[in-house]
Amino acid sequence: MKKEPKELLSKIHFPADLRNLPLEALPQVCSELRQEIILEMANNPGHFASGLGVVELTVALHYVFNTPYDRIVWDVGHQAAGHKILTGRREAFHTYRHLGGLRPFPSPLESEYDTFACGHASNSISAALGMAVAAHQNGEDERKVIAVIGDGSMSGGLAYEGLNNASSTPNNLLIILNDNNMSIDRSVGGMKHYLHLLHTSSLYNNVRFRLSNGLVRLGVLSEKRRQRILRFNNSLKSLLNNQQNVFEGLNIRYFGPTDGHNVIELVNTLRQIKDMKGPKLLHLHTIKGKGFKAAEKNPTVYHAPGKYDPETGERLKDNCVNQPPRYQDVFGETLLELAKQNDKIVGITPAMATGCSLTIMMKEMPERTFDVGIAEGHAVTFAGGLAKEGLLPFCNIYSSFAQRAFDHIIHDVALCKLHVVFCFDRAGLVGQDGATHHGAFDLAALRPIPNLTISSPMNEHELRNLMYTAQFPDKGPFVIRYPRGRGVLVDWRNPFEEVSVGKGRKLSEGKDVAVLSLGPLGNVVQKVVQELKEEGMSVAHYDMRFLKPIDEDILKEVGTKCRRIVTVEDGVIRGGLGSAVIEYMADHNLHPEVIRLGLPDHFVEHGTPEELYHLVGLDAEAIKKAIL
Repeated sequence: MKKEPKELLSKIHFPADLRNLPLEALPQVCSELRQEIILEMANNPGHFASGLGVVELTVALHYVFNTPYDRIVWDVGHQAAGHKILTGRREAFHTYRHLGGLRPFPSPLESEYDTFACGHASNSISAALGMAVAAHQNGEDERKVIAVIGDGSMSGGLAYEGLNNASSTPNNLLIILNDNNMSIDRSVGGMKHYLHLLHTSSLYNNVRFRLSNGLVRLGVLSEKRRQRILRFNNSLKSLLNNQQNVFEGLNIRYFGPTDGHNVIELVNTLRQIKDMKGPKLLHLHTIKGKGFKAAEKNPTVYHAPGKYDPETGERLKDNCVNQPPRYQDVFGETLLELAKQNDKIVGITPAMATGCSLTIMMKEMPERTFDVGIAEGHAVTFAGGLAKEGLLPFCNIYSSFAQRAFDHIIHDVALCKLHVVFCFDRAGLVGQDGATHHGAFDLAALRPIPNLTISSPMNEHELRNLMYTAQFPDKGPFVIRYPRGRGVLVDWRNPFEEVSVGKGRKLSEGKDVAVLSLGPLGNVVQKVVQELKEEGMSVAHYDMRFLKPIDEDILKEVGTKCRRIVTVEDGVIRGGLGSAVIEYMADHNLHPEVIRLGLPDHFVEHGTPEELYHLVGLDAEAIKKAIL
């Protein structure tokens, strides 16, 4: 598939150009846009299949609505590749996810067409409702606000909190549910299509609206009676549809389901419902990966496939021979190994089974593994319930997504010291997914919570040993955090060895400087220490293993024997390992010079991990400079 000039797409620099085209030209625009995404992302990988599934919706939205004055709020930026291309960023799209280039997800910091941050799921309805209410408060009732939610995001509790509030707050919000069979079942039948046509007709809605207003003026229809009539109308529609409708049960007008890949029908539908008063929801059926056979066949793999051949769809894999495994695979294999030995162990993940490799245990023990959908708070509280009744849940959540379950970790696990093992994947800087996905805050956020044990393994052997240690009944809530990607050991299947909780290990003797590291950055430190030793410098290196409880024997040793200490961690510098070391020194009247290395007090953007660790001063060069 060659990149050829796009007859229509090349003329669309902004949505205003799109709106100058005749309606019948839109299918060609969609075809050209889909091919552009396929070609651009073949060698510049990112979240792929979701964007292909909403090409027609993206074109229709920008065609019907006056963006950027009208607000489109995307839920999860996975869907927004076409949106970026149509909104002035086509020429820069080759920089997508590159350091200094286009951001991985929509961001108001990048474009006025990006109305809200959307790296995490399920926030679009709440944010869009806020914008709709603000438009009314600001006297801009002509401004339209649209929330586009889908790709599994309807399993998140925040979406239902937003729906509940939208049902009771005066607003004209339009919610578009992009149902790609990931979370809501398909419905069929001629009556449903007939009702869709009926309830989206301008005549029907104008008559209904005028009749309602007339009855109110005559005093016949009070708000209480109007709600009763609405409920009766919804009940009648449910009877005819032979299905219950949760949205109309919340007094949110429901339209659909309709074909999300018929751009002409989408435009006509959006035109008919855009000016209706009150909250409304348009339900679309789409195909994730639409227009690319490999992605349609396997949307999970092609959610973010890496590089691929745009002609055949074949994924281009790196040569993995004699390379260390991914930390995710070590977790998956080790969990299965432990579960075979301990029948109390169960595995939990919020919609990340493939990414975290829980699928390894799922294949052999499906009855002991649970994918709870995009619902991190529920995952934690569900794990607490399992632990309360004697099971041992290993709850795997990406570090940045665990932020969404902070209260649940405190109230539903730590408070009663329930035995849940939290495996926080993607800790540290994850790379091209950028600021919304970096696992930067877990160490500092969790350290103040009582009853928690917080650990970070330096390598695969340590990960296995910490998982083995965490299963013993006296351990209570236990956090193990580890990075995305490959480890450092080709021979990683070590025999299990219990680790003494709260105890680090000395890796190198030295008297000039002591370096205290936590987690996988310890491997970089160890190489630097060896280089300095060859240059005649004596540097001690300690792998702390645990942030909480921290090894006070090590801190006392270095605080009394060393005049200079360097701390190294891949979490935010405020509140993590370095802060804990300084607190100990102050509490015990020790006064070594302490230099802290960690993530800076600002959001780190996107780029390769190597680029980012250099940018924030956590690569070998920066660590060596700090020691010197």
